[in-house]
Amino acid sequence: MKKPIVGISGSELTKNVGPFVGYRRSYVNKDYSEAVIKNGGVPMIIPFNEDADVTESQLELVDALILSGGQDIDSESYGEEPQPEQGTVWQARDQFDMRLLKLAEKRGIPVLGICRGVQLINVFHGGSLYQDLKYYPVPTLKHWQGDTPWWQATHQVKLVNDTHLAAIFDQVPRLRVNSYHHQLIKKVGKGLKVNALAQDGVYEGIENETGTVLGVQWHPEMLRAHQAEMNRLFDYLIKCANGKGRDEHAE
Repeated sequence: MKKPIVGISGSELTKNVGPFVGYRRSYVNKDYSEAVIKNGGVPMIIPFNEDADVTESQLELVDALILSGGQDIDSESYGEEPQPEQGTVWQARDQFDMRLLKLAEKRGIPVLGICRGVQLINVFHGGSLYQDLKYYPVPTLKHWQGDTPWWQATHQVKLVNDTHLAAIFDQVPRLRVNSYHHQLIKKVGKGLKVNALAQDGVYEGIENETGTVLGVQWHPEMLRAHQAEMNRLFDYLIKCANGKGRDEHAE
């Protein structure tokens, strides 16, 4: 059987030292590609660009999409003015990722959003974000683990019963995850439901009714080499790309 091609939304790095000041490089973290390869897919980085026709042609080449992590999402996307703790935003990348998501949903290919990716899915569907942990109505857990190694889980999430995410993890009630975000899902987007929560009530994942669009706030691609069950998310995405849904995956 042909291995599914999994597109991974790309970002850019800008060189700020030496003779290449201002020189830009397309990239994604290697863990995304490794996670796809180890679970039976073929990774394809989709470089950031601002040409809608090119983006559409890029999406025609893939069987599934991962929306990767990165910058804060501009609050203008959900109708709010920026608050002091909003971090660096990049409107052009917001628009690029939203084009990718729109095209993927139109084609009916599965989507996995990770960290920024889950927030973008939510905003695309009319949801909103808390621009920083300090704007959440009650004190939160530590959701940015700082210098703690990326492969180390630092807090629990509770999986919501009768969700695709719970089925992916064989109905285990809780997972331990890593955490690298300071923005949080506030209003949940139309057609989406929460599938995971931290103990402080922070939404840690969302999905659509069919499970073809699913996102998590943590970084399973960083955890999977040390926490094997995190491979289940990538296995699920790739099986969905092969036309196998939740029920078959859970068997």
